[in-house]
Amino acid sequence: MAGASLLFIIGMFLCLRLPVQADEVTSESIKQKEASIESAKQEREQIQSNLSNLKQIKEELQASKDDLTSYITELDASLTQMQGKIDTLKTQIADKETQIEQTELELEEAQARQQEQYEAMKRRIRFMYERGSVAYLEVLLEAGSFGEMLNKATYVELVARYDREMLDEYAEQAELVALTKEALEEEKETLDAARASVEQEEANMESLISEKQVQVASVEGDIENQNATIAEYEAQMAQQNAEIQALEAAVAAEKEQLAAANQQHYNGGVFAWPAPSYTYISSEYGYRIHPIYGDSRFHNGLDMAAPGGSPILAAYDGTVVAASYSSSMGNYIMIDHGDGLYTIYMHASALYVSKGASVTKGQQIAAVGSTGNSTGNHLHFSVRLNGSYVSPWDYLG
Repeated sequence: MAGASLLFIIGMFLCLRLPVQADEVTSESIKQKEASIESAKQEREQIQSNLSNLKQIKEELQASKDDLTSYITELDASLTQMQGKIDTLKTQIADKETQIEQTELELEEAQARQQEQYEAMKRRIRFMYERGSVAYLEVLLEAGSFGEMLNKATYVELVARYDREMLDEYAEQAELVALTKEALEEEKETLDAARASVEQEEANMESLISEKQVQVASVEGDIENQNATIAEYEAQMAQQNAEIQALEAAVAAEKEQLAAANQQHYNGGVFAWPAPSYTYISSEYGYRIHPIYGDSRFHNGLDMAAPGGSPILAAYDGTVVAASYSSSMGNYIMIDHGDGLYTIYMHASALYVSKGASVTKGQQIAAVGSTGNSTGNHLHFSVRLNGSYVSPWDYLG
């Protein structure tokens, strides 16, 4: 009888051990999940606090409405800032989606572990029921000697301690599962907040662009100011040409100081389409009836209507000779492709390269916008050869 009782105790301890070691789930896991829950809440609050205050921006712009150039410059600065926030939020969204995938995996593992513990506890209860009730005192009294009683007492204590540890571990695992579920919900709420913020910032941008359209149309539609407006437009175009010619002259001067072997050369390849998200060509290269002024004017590039924030790509390999802002071109980039060939990209909402950078064909260099002399999201793409504008169609595939 004593041998059977002892085997009973040993069997309960050895045969019903959990398949995974208990030390794999610790209080550290719970602390990490509590920290991630708090982090998600703080991140959500920060997203909300970083949203642009559209009302405040419009109030600040009100004072500069009398000076159209100053008004456009200040408004464009707000548009560029908003585009930066949108880019940051989209990065946060991608990171949060990855984090949610990881938390979902952790939740599956924690639930599987909890189920394993539950099944092990059920096996132990079933084992005790099927083998009958054996009192630990009876096992001890059946010992043939004091030494044997001590050995049996050790086994009894071991089994009792195992029971306590198993129950404690199950309770800890249940807490981890609950916290992981809570962390997952917090992360999903933060993701939803980030997505909503992107939509809000994009709506803010559209609102400012609409405001810009109204103000520009108001000034340009005033008959008394029509001649002054035309003169201003011509002055802007002259300034734009002067800026570009000055850049070309500066590049030419630098090239004279370089050995011929180190100069940029255009090898005759086909340009990449610079606005891959374009909808259509809203204005062709060449002479046209100006949509605002109603007279025939030379349009020195292609206008590619595209969504705000969509990518602008470098048409070909080259060196960035300008990445700046002007009231007529807005945020713009000029690239030297060698042998007197340049491409110009105007009205961007954000610039992603700086002067002096080397770029490759198809590399994203900016984002589509409506800065400068523009009342709607589009890319104005121009090509210059040896100091004169030429048709971009001669280089586009």
